[in-house]
Amino acid sequence: MSSKAKKGTIRSRIKRGDEVVFISGREYNRYEKSADGKVERVPYRGMVIAVDPRAEKIKVEGAMIIKKHQKANPQLNLEGGIIKKEAWVQSSNVALIDPKTDKPTRVKYEVRDGQKVRVAKSGEAIAEPFKGVKKETKEAESEETKATDEEE
Repeated sequence: MSSKAKKGTIRSRIKRGDEVVFISGREYNRYEKSADGKVERVPYRGMVIAVDPRAEKIKVEGAMIIKKHQKANPQLNLEGGIIKKEAWVQSSNVALIDPKTDKPTRVKYEVRDGQKVRVAKSGEAIAEPFKGVKKETKEAESEETKATDEEE
């Protein structure tokens, strides 16, 4: 790690909402018992809930759980106690899941039909993660209010 902070726009190949699998680290070495009693190493898979491209770190839902001792703050209506939450993970410890083969893959960018898309090693385009509900424009809202006022 260099002491200099990166400048300019930094983009990450992993986006919030992507499904990733751990390829190294603590969550890669998870052991689970199968139905027949065998203990197998099963790398953790989960959804990305936060991305910090400047620090090259991400948070994965249900992975790298830490315990934080939090002091109560009545002004912000926060309870005190021990809170379990996800910790930041180095983005090099995870890989996107290929939609075709369902295995870890690297990502490259290509221009297809005039659009810049993420592409897996298998050649399959990786769909953009769901961003949430789009906010309607003010014009559309004002037209709706006018229509309801006219009906009344």
